[in-house]
Amino acid sequence: MSLDNIKIAFQYMMPKHGISRLVGKFAAAKAGWLTRVAIARFIKAYGIDMSEAKLQNPEDFATFNDFFTRELQDGARTINPDQDEICYPVDGAISQQGDIVDDQIIQAKGCNYSLVTLLGGKEETAAPFQGGKFSTIYLAPKDYHRIHMPMAGTLREMIFVPGDLFSVNPLTAQNVPNLFARNERVVAIFDTAIGPMAMVLVGATIVASIETVWAGTITPPAGKQIQTWSYPSEGENSIHLEKGAEMGRFKLGSTTVCCFPADTIEFSPEADAETVTRLGQPYAHLVAK
Repeated sequence: MSLDNIKIAFQYMMPKHGISRLVGKFAAAKAGWLTRVAIARFIKAYGIDMSEAKLQNPEDFATFNDFFTRELQDGARTINPDQDEICYPVDGAISQQGDIVDDQIIQAKGCNYSLVTLLGGKEETAAPFQGGKFSTIYLAPKDYHRIHMPMAGTLREMIFVPGDLFSVNPLTAQNVPNLFARNERVVAIFDTAIGPMAMVLVGATIVASIETVWAGTITPPAGKQIQTWSYPSEGENSIHLEKGAEMGRFKLGSTTVCCFPADTIEFSPEADAETVTRLGQPYAHLVAK
């Protein structure tokens, strides 16, 4: 048995939720010198460029989560202002992107999964995106872990989908079937200038929590049942986020999947699998109608 096979087998056997919640408790704790040591070692291990962050020293952060979701300095990322351009929502690397065909999204070479399942299991939720486009971006431990809007939108619905907590690194994506549609996730559906847009925040091993700017921490402890929240399209209680605005954050890494309706966008030719992404830079444009 190869080392890669051993790593995958171990993921199936390990108590992923228990380990993730335990790590989450430490990440949220104000553990003084222990927190500072953990942050310093993490920076060194992953070669993190702290010069981009507003706070740059381990002692500047009360908790590991504060460090992991660190804010960038003003001007560290530029949001492309052209409303006809779709921008990267995160720093990371493209895992896969392309067409949604017959309800199938590409996970890795020779491995697909269901759009309907990804979005929570309802055909009507997935219907606007059938025949459309998807983009999956993986956030490595070294990356900036706040998620921003690729285009302006008004929140219509949020769905929490319980699930497993496999790692979402490239090795796991190539070897665990239906990875993004089996892991715990938060789905946000926005109304935009081109119709609905889905942003899926996928949990993973040792991801302590997923947050949104409008509801705070969603998981833990969202539970073992699918939960749905609906939001008004207008009025003082509506939630509208401009292009480039923060919409959520991961505490300890993961993946985003964005879905767009058919015949609305085209990806840039240079944006392909393994392309490094930088928040705010354009990677798709609206299709003229």
